[in-house]
Amino acid sequence: MLVDPRSATKSPDRSPHTGEETDAGSERPRPWSFRAKGLTYLIVAVVIAAAYHLFGGPPGHPVSSEPVSGKVQPLLRTGEGIMVPEHSPLRGKLAIALVVEKDIQRDLVLPAVIESDPARLIKVSPPLAGRVTQLKVTLGEQVKAGQPLVVIDSPDLATAYSDYDRAKVLLELALKNRDRQRGLAKIGGAADKDLQQAETDSVTAGAEYQRATAHLKQIGVDPDAANKSRTVTVVAPMDGSVIDLGVAPGAFWNDSTASLMTIADLSSVWVTASMPENDIALVSKGQAVDVTFVAYPGEVLHGSVLFVSDVLDADTRRTKVRIAFDNADRRLRPGMFATANFHAASHAMPVAPTSALVLKDDISQVFVETAPWTFQARTVDIASQQGDQVFLADGVKAGERVVVKGGVLLGD
Repeated sequence: MLVDPRSATKSPDRSPHTGEETDAGSERPRPWSFRAKGLTYLIVAVVIAAAYHLFGGPPGHPVSSEPVSGKVQPLLRTGEGIMVPEHSPLRGKLAIALVVEKDIQRDLVLPAVIESDPARLIKVSPPLAGRVTQLKVTLGEQVKAGQPLVVIDSPDLATAYSDYDRAKVLLELALKNRDRQRGLAKIGGAADKDLQQAETDSVTAGAEYQRATAHLKQIGVDPDAANKSRTVTVVAPMDGSVIDLGVAPGAFWNDSTASLMTIADLSSVWVTASMPENDIALVSKGQAVDVTFVAYPGEVLHGSVLFVSDVLDADTRRTKVRIAFDNADRRLRPGMFATANFHAASHAMPVAPTSALVLKDDISQVFVETAPWTFQARTVDIASQQGDQVFLADGVKAGERVVVKGGVLLGD
């Protein structure tokens, strides 16, 4: 049978409603091809795999720490702390060690300065007002007790001599009158009133005489001296050095309470350190201390704490600690700078590696194991650090276990 070539290449019929291919002479679409079905199944499989990857399972299923497609939750946070599950990869990155207790001896290093001993320092004041006629010492000079320092011409000295002479004469007259009244009383020639008045006058005159005599001796002159001039000589009250001089020849000194000069005995000096308030408990009387001086580098003087001041400066929040040193050779001079190294007594404290510390918001923390592979973050107070070890004043106790490696992973 002959076939029309045009009928062999005729395109398949299409539905006028959907545009899909149809069998010849029929409006029903043909079934999906195998290729279209495979593409649809592939898209569905990709969507399901993405859901497992993002949400750990189909919607509505709980998250489990058990292996799902080969993965586990690295950390679980509970009410008691942080738990590392059994199959978590973090277990291999954490190292745990025991907190031990060790003796710590903390040395406290403070700046210091040399000062004169207040008990060996005298401000020399004039006994009377007057004009300075002679200055017999210079600043920095070594003086001996009783050595003349200043000569003052004082009108008040003449007045003191006059008071003494008058008191002496009145005492002599009062004693003579008393003796006369006593003699008359014995023979009945004196009234009791006159005798009592004579006794009172003699006592009063004696007291005035003693006052005038003491005044002259306090000034430093001899009441019975033959030459009663108006000049008074001020002498050194003790051995020492003139460390301050505030007078010159010709000056009129009208304030007897103002000092002419200052004399200090520097055979013994103090090294005074300023100690912060939070370190007061580390220093006590008699504690050993080493002192170095800027003027003598490499030289160390060994001493002990003389006393710790009971008063705290309200502005600086520091107190004074003083160490006494003999200074017979005068090498230590007031005002020199020094450094005091106080050796505090040793005491036991918990110690852990510095790698156990984790910084969070400027606060130092460690992770303490409260149960197997369960940890709790604790804030610690660092007392001091020595090398790769840190002494903890608060936060953990000896015998507890802490994370010493990988602790930062627990805080993420």
